[in-house]
Amino acid sequence: MKDIKPYAPLPDDFFQQPTLLLAEALLGCLLIKETEEGIASGYIVETEAYMGPEDRAAHSFGNRRTKRTEIMFNEPGFVYTYVMHTHCLVNVVSGPKEKPEAVLIRGIEPVDGLYLMKKRRKMDDLKNLTNGPGKLTKALDITIDDYGRHFTSPPLMIANGIPPGKVTHGKRIGIDNSGEARNYPWRFWIAENPYVSRSRK
Repeated sequence: MKDIKPYAPLPDDFFQQPTLLLAEALLGCLLIKETEEGIASGYIVETEAYMGPEDRAAHSFGNRRTKRTEIMFNEPGFVYTYVMHTHCLVNVVSGPKEKPEAVLIRGIEPVDGLYLMKKRRKMDDLKNLTNGPGKLTKALDITIDDYGRHFTSPPLMIANGIPPGKVTHGKRIGIDNSGEARNYPWRFWIAENPYVSRSRK
């Protein structure tokens, strides 16, 4: 197994930018998870922005404040994990304090810990290893226990990565019951990257 260099997480002020800008700025950044088994990481290739109280697709629509959404009311940079259809999904809390916005990480391109990712996903198919929000969390061992951590310190971090090249944006996925919000072009991805999740037919 190759030696994995230690990564310096991005500073707190990186997360202070407006949510839509952050959703795009995260593309190309490195998402890292440290566990007892080792380090696994991947470049972020796809994100979705959720704009809080005014966004019908957001968990915090109408300022809905529950045990699950509480972390969204905190400062930017906190980890918001939740379980949907048995899959854990990971979000970056964004927006100013008490303005509950978040960015969902939808896809990553594997970098470190490929063996661990394959073991956790029980598969060797690289293309399908991390090309979805539930796939990448399982591959990196991101769980509901990461809720409330901060991306600027271990074990779950975001660090500098690579320039993303051409970025595309369009409608978000899987939010058909959210009225006009389903058409907002708040999904961002690196064009032609094979680890971007597919739109539902």
